[in-house]
Amino acid sequence: MSAPAAPIVVLGIGNALLGDDAVGVRVLEALGHRASHDRTLLPPDTRLVDGGTLGLDLVATIDGARAVLLLDAVDVGAAPGEVVHLTGDEIRAAGDRRPGGRAGGVGELLAMARLMGWFSGPAALVGVQVDRVAFSTRLTPAVEAAVPVAVEAARRTLLELDSDVRRSRRPAPAHAMETTP
Repeated sequence: MSAPAAPIVVLGIGNALLGDDAVGVRVLEALGHRASHDRTLLPPDTRLVDGGTLGLDLVATIDGARAVLLLDAVDVGAAPGEVVHLTGDEIRAAGDRRPGGRAGGVGELLAMARLMGWFSGPAALVGVQVDRVAFSTRLTPAVEAAVPVAVEAARRTLLELDSDVRRSRRPAPAHAMETTP
């Protein structure tokens, strides 16, 4: 019997009471809705998690994941509603400029998980440039219109992450498989 595959974790981040800040969670919901109608839409063992505003409390959520996709609001100086794809240090930089400027953003989350040895796989962020972050339960029109675009970007990114993980798995050389008498 083989061990179950480590999941790809998709984290939707955002505060549902701060307008465009909620876009990561809205994209996650829309992705989950599409996946519920098409089981082949996401790679096997993909876990969708509403991370809300939990910040660094989400570290345990990505423990042992084979890859992580973050869905979040960003402020990268782009046009409102523009969908961006970030990897590596770009994620940390975008998190530092995140709407609301609170500590414990997605960059810190990934750094902490890597430092603790809980996550070593590839990570990406699909972000939507905010227009307005203020008390509201609605997205602005430009950001609302970007949700389907972000869902498609998330789907493509998940397939890329899964492919990256599969490519990086190589069988151990024969000499590394020593047995004891």
